Amino acid sequence: MSEPISPTVGRGVLHLFCKPTALIDGEGVVAAVKTAEAAGVQVVSVSVLGHKCDVAFMAMHDDWRELRKLQTDLQRAGLDVVDSYVSLTEVSDYAAGMPKEMLDARLYPSIPPTAHHMPAWCFYPMSKKRAADANWFTLPFDERKELMHEHGVSGRKFAGRIVQYVTASTGLDDYEWGVTLFGVHPDDLKDCVYTMRFDHASAVYADFGPFYTGMVVPIEDLAAQF
Repeated sequence: MSEPISPTVGRGVLHLFCKPTALIDGEGVVAAVKTAEAAGVQVVSVSVLGHKCDVAFMAMHDDWRELRKLQTDLQRAGLDVVDSYVSLTEVSDYAAGMPKEMLDARLYPSIPPTAHHMPAWCFYPMSKKRAADANWFTLPFDERKELMHEHGVSGRKFAGRIVQYVTASTGLDDYEWGVTLFGVHPDDLKDCVYTMRFDHASAVYADFGPFYTGMVVPIEDLAAQF
């Protein structure tokens, strides 16, 4: 397979949630990430708290083949992928009219964010409800746009404390979006999600998947934990 497998706009995004096996090779894990980065893949490594997994990787590239190679190389180094999420960067329909530089920042972002030191990290998938009494997709566009504007206003209250990446996964994974948060402190993650759940768009229409929470660490430090 020689031709790139790429979206027409934006980038592919892969989240991998892993546990080390008895065959774990720390140097191999480091080499897998370094090889991916040399091919232009942006990779964030995370030490995860809790029982769901031990380490996580958020990777971004415009060619799905490079993301798959990273996954394969990590597995060959002795990591068991116990969960994953596949998505694409996107510009929402509600962002029409925004300046091009703001749209490009959503389609072609950099990870991790560099404006502030943000070691706290979490990921969760979400969808909009299709319940008989709360069907997001039957609302008129203007009403949905107004609700999302309210949601955005809430999020902007956390400027400097949180950087959010919302990636699209309709038709690609079990939910419709993946949400990745980078925070200055762990409670910034909690405060942001708590506050935004009171917005009408979330309180009535949002379904949330499992949360993964951890700390962004250099890959060398992460591999030293094995």
